[in-house]
Amino acid sequence: MYTDKTLVCKDCGQEFVFSAGEQEFYAERGFENEPQRCKPCRAARKGAARPERTMYDAVCSECGAECKVPFQPSGDRPIYCSDCFAARRG
Repeated sequence: MYTDKTLVCKDCGQEFVFSAGEQEFYAERGFENEPQRCKPCRAARKGAARPERTMYDAVCSECGAECKVPFQPSGDRPIYCSDCFAARRG
């Protein structure tokens, strides 16, 4: 029913095979478009989609413990460690 197709990656320009098994998988899931990127470029794109979050050192305003927060503390608002934050949320 399906036969292997050779496609060209839109990112790197290399040819890659869209196998019969992959085509069947796409059809089962209802995907109508063929892949536009080779597997390495898809993997790189997925990794780049979510950059690693920068964490900043802080001191909890409640218990005084050192902690890390995902934002630059400005000093004008209290900072809570994960335990104190969870306790405040109730």
